[in-house]
Amino acid sequence: MIEIENVRKSFGSLEVLKGINLTVAKGEVVTIIGGSGSGKSTLLTCINGLEPIDSGRIKIDGTEVHARSTDLNKLRQKVGIVFQQWNAFPHLTVLENVMLAPRKVLGLSQEKAEEIAVKQLTHVGLAEKLAVYPNRMSGGQQQRMAIARALAMSPTYMLFDEVTSALDPMLVGEVLDTLRMLASEGMTMICVTHEMKFAREVSDRVAFFHQGVMAEIAPPEQLFDAPQNAETKKFLAATH
Repeated sequence: MIEIENVRKSFGSLEVLKGINLTVAKGEVVTIIGGSGSGKSTLLTCINGLEPIDSGRIKIDGTEVHARSTDLNKLRQKVGIVFQQWNAFPHLTVLENVMLAPRKVLGLSQEKAEEIAVKQLTHVGLAEKLAVYPNRMSGGQQQRMAIARALAMSPTYMLFDEVTSALDPMLVGEVLDTLRMLASEGMTMICVTHEMKFAREVSDRVAFFHQGVMAEIAPPEQLFDAPQNAETKKFLAATH
């Protein structure tokens, strides 16, 4: 599981995370909602070890992410992360993009990496696009390719950082459907999202962040229908 204990993080004089505590169990889907600058995306990059923390602890299956002795590259194989920008290599085909990390990081053979890449691209509905270059695809297809690329590393956990926010509204649904599928298959996920309907549907729990604090966390029906915190109420009223 992922354990976050009293995590604080500042950028200069701005404290972005003010003592976050959260435990995510295996197979659980937790979505994080909240206004811009509330610390949601920063938390994901801290979980993955991309950002150092100032204090507190983050553990993944008992291994402390930010301990000096931790092999971050090894740990990151367990924790896939997909951002709003898909960052594909434009000179490689879709298949080659997805094969790259299993080849380079896991040291798999060409055949094995290709087998895994084809499987994951088929999984996210891109079986027809293997030989296509990323710039010939829609934003939604590129984002699904980024998800397949993360899944090709066989992660135990997946972090999604507002993966639909850069997309045309028409394309949002296909990416959310992919996340719904992963949730239904039991993938452990932490999703930062602006999509309230999606958060209500797929989450075991929804966390509301406000100014660097986790103001409230509850099952979706409770958080959306009977929020306890005044800031949560205000935020939800503004998003309806």
